[in-house]
This record gives sequence, structure tokens and C-alpha cells, in this order.
Amino acid sequence: MRRAATIGAAIVALSAIGFAVLAQSETDEDLVEGLSFLGEPVTVADISAGQALYAENCASCHGAELEGQPDWRRRLDNGRMPAPPHDETGHTWHHSDWNLFIVTKGGVGAVVPGYESDMPAFEGILTDDEIADVLSYIKSTWPDRQRKFQAEVSVNDKGDL
Repeated sequence: MRRAATIGAAIVALSAIGFAVLAQSETDEDLVEGLSFLGEPVTVADISAGQALYAENCASCHGAELEGQPDWRRRLDNGRMPAPPHDETGHTWHHSDWNLFIVTKGGVGAVVPGYESDMPAFEGILTDDEIADVLSYIKSTWPDRQRKFQAEVSVNDKGDL
């Protein structure tokens, strides 16, 4: 009887260890050093998913290489601004994670009420996690200087978290 109880306790203990290992699915090797989104660590898988989602949903306007539309600082004939680049030559890295998330989810009008833009709202098209992955991919392409600046801006803007 004692032996059965000991074996049972060992099985319970090993099961608990197994669940703990599975729950911690991200290893240090999976995390991208120095990159987070809304304070959460970013993994290689997040960036890979974001790259694919960017190609499907964003590249047609912002460019396959994140280069934006030509002459992106000059208004179009319709009075709207062209899609800016998301690489280090644009202004995306000047904005906090929260601001970028809200603009992507709700469109520019969600941040600047009444502002007319060709930027669609992706709410209902992309999940919050998918938006975070796209933005993590974009951030992963920036040089250290831009990433550090943007990280500091993000620390000071937590939005409605």
C-alpha cells in the first residue's frame, strides 16, 4: 500500500513538473533581445508571424521593404497623406507602442478624431495579438538607435492598459 502511495505521489509530482515545463514554452533563445511590445517580450515566432501578416495586409501601401509610398510627405490630390515608410527613414519609431496599436486597430481617426486617411482600421480583420505581431516585426527591422528611442517613448505612454 505504501509503495502504491509513493508511486502515486511521484506521478503527481512529475505531472506537475511536466505542466510547468509546457507552460513555459518560451525559452531565452526564443526571445528577441531588447524587443518588447506593450511591455511584453517578443519572440522570434511573433516576428515571423508579423512579417507574414505585414506582407498580406500592409505591404500593398507601406511597401514590401517598409519603404512607404513615393513622396510620402506631400499630400495626394485627394488631400490625404500617402502611406509613410515604417523603416528607420519614416516617423513610425517616434510613436509609442500604444499609439501604433490604436492607429492600426482603429485607424488614424481613433487617435486624431476627424482626420481623414486612407489607412483602414484593422479591427475585425486582425486580432489584437496579430496587430502586436505586425508591429513587433516592424520594430525588429529598426536600427538600435530608433528601437531605443521608441522604447523610451513607449515606457511613458501606457494608454488605457
